[in-house]
Amino acid sequence: MTLTDLPFVDLPENDPVRELTWGGALEWMLGAPLRIVLTLVVAYVARRLVHRAITSAINASIARSEAAQAKRDHKRARGMSATTVRERSRQRALTTGSLLRSIATIVIATITALTVLALMAIPLAPLLASAGVGGVALGFGAQALVKDYLSGIFMILEDQYGVGDYIDTGEAVGTVEEVSLRVTRLRDLDGVVWYVRNGEILRIGNRSQGWSTVMVDLPFSYKEDVDHVIGIIREEVSKMTDDTHWGEVLREAPSVLGVETITAGTITVRVFATCAPNENWSIQREIRRRVKDAFDREGIAGPPLPPIGGNHTI
Repeated sequence: MTLTDLPFVDLPENDPVRELTWGGALEWMLGAPLRIVLTLVVAYVARRLVHRAITSAINASIARSEAAQAKRDHKRARGMSATTVRERSRQRALTTGSLLRSIATIVIATITALTVLALMAIPLAPLLASAGVGGVALGFGAQALVKDYLSGIFMILEDQYGVGDYIDTGEAVGTVEEVSLRVTRLRDLDGVVWYVRNGEILRIGNRSQGWSTVMVDLPFSYKEDVDHVIGIIREEVSKMTDDTHWGEVLREAPSVLGVETITAGTITVRVFATCAPNENWSIQREIRRRVKDAFDREGIAGPPLPPIGGNHTI
């Protein structure tokens, strides 16, 4: 029996469908359409499995990173807080996972689309040629965007900086609040939020990796005994390592380098120290406070005040 045997089917005499039988229709349905459906199902399942595998790998990486951070020696871990370190590692892992999932989705979707077109007997050569020309044109038009994404990928994979770091991008200086593949968001000391495109960053100065340096110049009167004053300063700054808070921040006891300058009745002694990242400002203020109190106790005169007033010609 053919389709034309049905009472509600009325086809022209020369239509080839008049000769189509139920067996032929079933055979056709079990051919290309079924293979297309199976291809789509396989692509969907493959995408879900790949995404699940990537997510599991990223979660395992985050767990290993947190476990390593918890076991790290306390003296080596000081500087950035444990929360900041964990958040930085977590965001880097999540961004990497998002990138891998996007790449997997694009690859699977491209292979699936080409397979479906081939099953539909559509010639791929003209389509691929047109896609190539369009891709070249799109590449020229989206050079900046591609540059931003590629730069963001390498910044994240190389761990050049992360959330909580205090960086200098050349255009802006501040604390990193978010790192994405296209832009980096940071906030400067005035509270201004800067969005810097990753492709426009030519250099990065990261002040939060490893350790920071502390330079403090302490002036006092030229009339004072230099050796006596240096002894007072050395004694005061050495006490900071015994303090619970400052001992955790300082990598070693501050050292007194000696006389730095002698100008206008003032002698300046320089103190140097290394500390945890971004703690140099607070240590500078603490050193100045401690030395000022010590000078007051020991009666050390400060630098002479500049003259006020004078003769004025009207």
